[in-house]
Parts: sequence; structure tokens; C-alpha cells
Amino acid sequence: MDEAATGEGDGFDAPMSVVAQRRSYARGVLRFPCTDEPIGRSVDNMSVVGERVKNARKRSGMTQRQLADAAGVSLSQLRKIEQGDYEPRLETLRAVAVAMNLRTTALQAAPDYEMPDSDTEAQWQPVMHALFGNIAQPDEPATPEGIHAVLETVQGMISADRYREVTALLPNLIRDVDSLDDGRGPRFKVLNVVASLLAQTRQFEAADAVLDRAVDVAETAVEAATAIDTRLWALLRQGRLDDARTVAVNWADDIEPRFSRANLQSVAMWGRLWLKIANAAVRDNQPGEVEDALSLARAAAARIGHDVYVERLLGRTFGPLEVSYISAESFVIAREPEKTLAIAAKVPAAVIEPAGSSRMRHKLDVANAHVQMGRYGEALDAFRTVQRTAPEWLVQQRYARDILGTIVSKRRTLTPDMRELATAIRLDY
Repeated sequence: MDEAATGEGDGFDAPMSVVAQRRSYARGVLRFPCTDEPIGRSVDNMSVVGERVKNARKRSGMTQRQLADAAGVSLSQLRKIEQGDYEPRLETLRAVAVAMNLRTTALQAAPDYEMPDSDTEAQWQPVMHALFGNIAQPDEPATPEGIHAVLETVQGMISADRYREVTALLPNLIRDVDSLDDGRGPRFKVLNVVASLLAQTRQFEAADAVLDRAVDVAETAVEAATAIDTRLWALLRQGRLDDARTVAVNWADDIEPRFSRANLQSVAMWGRLWLKIANAAVRDNQPGEVEDALSLARAAAARIGHDVYVERLLGRTFGPLEVSYISAESFVIAREPEKTLAIAAKVPAAVIEPAGSSRMRHKLDVANAHVQMGRYGEALDAFRTVQRTAPEWLVQQRYARDILGTIVSKRRTLTPDMRELATAIRLDY
């Protein structure tokens, strides 16, 4: 297998016509679900969810108390959901769906995500201006070599959890790469980084628009798929499970490699797509689909044999370790924490990106598994590890607030350390 893979050659690389065919899945605001109405959250959505839950419960022959007990929610909470007075989070809706042996999306009416805070939006204003060309031009022209040097700096900052510094560099970087006469390669890298950080800071509509531009300038189908990987991550963060599954399956089908001839990059990218499919499936209460997707991802990881970079600039990897992370995550979402902790106990130290977002997310999964088992001290230990390693990443994670919020709700009083953590990740009162 060619470890200097470029995404081209006779291994598999799909022609760029495939990228054009799939742009319908990668362009613009996707609709949810099968409607002409744009995505949003409203009282109407709460009423739709309530009606769906009530009708599904009746068809299942369950009383409200029986469903509440089976789903692990309070009776009053379930009643509010059915009455349209409460908007359940995706994990709550999944628990209700599991209790009735339904897909989560059968009950869902709208995505589930946080909006960016005002500080984040203000920090990103210069980047937005640069994306629309509203930025002063330099006295001397940009060069590919200079842009490459800045991208190397950006890579180091991302690996070191220095996201604010990266954001400060982006306006001039966008301006410079746009000024190049033939800068498709660097332009793609810059746009993918910008879109990824926009999604991380919950600015999803802007991320969508930037990803459209990234796919447009991608030079190969594999390169385009790395932008699609960013989009899939954003869709999952929004709870848009059907959209994520549709996009991922179509791209995985299009770039499926022939293992006997495929290069490393193509196999790794294909494997990451199957991990995204597993991620969507477990949230949608589709255990058979989860295992099928993980089996295909394991096959790709076994073919590679070790973890490799898929997108070095963003620190994204694929291999046996990444498959272990997603397997552990799938079990904690399915509320099987013992299996998550069993996997975590066998996970070796990461050779590449030891402080990367995948590793940090895995640590949060471990914390969540301990919470599910009532081991709050162990959960806090795992949480503190992430806070020390990646504080700027952690503050953008709603998942972290969910975990710490559960711990706080179980305590009569909080230690100074717990109060400090709650403030650091902006936990609501």
C-alpha cells in the first residue's frame, strides 16, 4: 500500500464526475425531514414530537408510566413531552424510542443543537468579513510557500488546543489563498479548516456555505470526501441523523476502494465514512446497522494496520484506535457503560495526535460511562484530564456540559474544583 498516497492512481479513485454528482448532498442547507420548511426549533416542533410520542406509545400498548419507566425518564417529563410543553434532547428521545423499539428519527421533528454564544460570534466576525472579501489587501502578493508555512503553524496550534490563535490567523490566510492564481490545493485546505472550526463553534450555516466552496475546489474525490467528513461531523452535532446517514452512505458507495490495489488514503477515508454511519445509526437506535458499519470500518483499519492521518491539518486520523474510540462511544450512547470501560481499559496510548479531539472525546465517553454507573469521582477524574489537556476544545462541547450537569445534579454541595470546572465550560445554572 502506498503510504505517500495522494488520493489518485489506479487504486480506486473515483472520477471528479462523482464529486459533481454528489454535490446535491453537499451544497446548501439540507431540509429536515423531507419537507420544504427550513430547519428550525419551535413550539410547532414540540407539538409534533409530542403527538408522535403519544401515538407511538398508544400503538405500543403502553401507559405513560410504563413508557416513562422503560425509558428511564420521569412521568412528569414524559407528560410534558406528549403535551408539547417540553422539547426533549436527542438522547432523551432516543431512550423513548428504544423503549418502544423504534428509530429515534421516527419521533424526531427538528435537529437538536446549541446556538453559538455572542462572544464566539464576535470573535469570528473578522473571518466572516474575509470570506466575503471585505478585508484590506496586502502591500505584497501572497506566495504558495508563505501560505504553506502558515498552514504548518496552524496545524501545530490545532494540535496544541490553541484555537483562538488559529481564528486570529484565518482572515489574512483566507485573503492570501484567494489571491493565488492557481491555489486549488491550499484553498481547499484553508476552507476545510475554516468550516471545521465553524462547526466546532456551532456556526453550522456558515460552515455549510464554506464546505460548498471546499467541495468545489477539491481536486480528487478522496479530497472532497475529507470535506464531506467535516459536513458529516457537523450534521451529527446537530442531531440530523437521516441527513448524515444519507450523505455518508452515498459517498462511501462512490469511493469504495479495492483493497488489493487501493492506496492508504483512500482506504482510511472510506473507513472514516463508515464510522460516521455507525455514529448516526446508534443515535437512531439501529443496532444492526451499527455493527455492520463498524465491521466495515474494522476491515479498513485491519487493511491499514495502524492509525494514519486522513487530514493532517485538522489532526484527523483513522485506524484501529479510531475504530476503538467509536465502538466505545456507541456503547455509552446505547447505555452499556461496562462495555465502554472494557474497551477503554485496552486502548493503547495514541502514537499520533495524543491530545487530538478524537482522544479527548473518548475521555468524555469514559467520564459518561462512569456517570451512568454512578461513579462520579472517576468521572470527574476523566473530566479533569480533558480540561487540563484541551481547555479551549472542551468549552465548545455541549456533551461536556451534559456530563458535568448530571454530576452536579447528584450533589447537594459542590467542591471548589467542581465549581471551577462548571464555570470553565460555561455550565448553565
